[in-house]
Amino acid sequence: MTLDPNKPSTKTCPTCGSKVSESASRCQVCGHTFAKASSTGKENKSIQGPRLPEITLNLPIAIGLVVLLVGIGAAVVFGVLRSSGRVVEPTVTPTITTTPTQTQTAQPTMTASPLPTFTPLPPVEYTIKANDYCSTIAAFFNVSLQSIVLLNNLPPDCGVLSVGQTLLIPQPTPTASPQPTSTLSGAEATDAACQKVEYMVTENDTLSGIAAAYNVSAEVIKEYNGLTGDTVFSGRPLIIPLCERNPTPGPTPTATPPPPYLAPNLLLPADGTSFTSASDTITLQWAAVGTLRDNEAYQVTIEDVTAGTGVRLVQYETDTSFIVPASMRPSDSVPHVFRWTVQPVRQTGTDKSGEAIWGSAGAVSNARVFSWWTAGASTPQP
Repeated sequence: MTLDPNKPSTKTCPTCGSKVSESASRCQVCGHTFAKASSTGKENKSIQGPRLPEITLNLPIAIGLVVLLVGIGAAVVFGVLRSSGRVVEPTVTPTITTTPTQTQTAQPTMTASPLPTFTPLPPVEYTIKANDYCSTIAAFFNVSLQSIVLLNNLPPDCGVLSVGQTLLIPQPTPTASPQPTSTLSGAEATDAACQKVEYMVTENDTLSGIAAAYNVSAEVIKEYNGLTGDTVFSGRPLIIPLCERNPTPGPTPTATPPPPYLAPNLLLPADGTSFTSASDTITLQWAAVGTLRDNEAYQVTIEDVTAGTGVRLVQYETDTSFIVPASMRPSDSVPHVFRWTVQPVRQTGTDKSGEAIWGSAGAVSNARVFSWWTAGASTPQP
């Protein structure tokens, strides 16, 4: 065997057996320190005792072992405490959820109350006094004139009553008090009295053609029907106010007075209404006969027809209502019957004192009556 002179010489570590350089003083693997060579060229070998076995662990394994040991120790401690009775299992308390129970309350059954039956009251006797009339007696006892005529077998017009004559007066049937009647405004009363017709639009109709056919302006038709334009569609109904017809121009430029108006239609109060309170305000109201001219008005005539008074009032109004002045209220305790009418009139001139002279411009309305007195002031004895 021939040794290579160029090959570096090595030596073996006595601890781990690794090959190291001959000149190395320490093993790079296990850290063993080599003895220095003596002057004779031989390595001094020291005597070493037996080495304990070494265990090398990496970090993750070490941490895992520590966790395992801690878990085992905790389990042992828990077992010992549980066996000695020092560990008490917690008692689970159930949570009570209260759900409200909805109990339906029975609704009371409405029992219809029987309507009271009216037993007719016997008539009362009344002795005729001076200036008594069937109308005033009927108004005082709040019964109809016809009921007095039928009960006493009198002529239809009640005839002439004699002083000292005894009449049977039927006692009135109790009725529910009527609800107060609302007073119509002038515009509402005029609209209620306006005659209207309904026209169904056909395929070839135009608004101007319909207006010309009825002699009513297209603007009035649009206002009454809520139209925003001049277009009308087939099948739509239109309200045509005939009271808004345009006056037909005469053949001459001379102004021609309009034909006589129709009789006004009286609205309030109802015929035969009785006013018994001292604070009552009596408002007379009627429907307009059309648009009055500047020289036209309504003549309101109110007359106290109770015998012996002779009170009469004539008033001219351009509106469709009139409040009866308090000066006409009866001063005594006897019920007074008032008759009132309304007639369209036209001014025909003025008198010497400058007062207007009025002439008829239409028919007089049907007369209505109402009674006016203070209830409870005095009651005729039967």
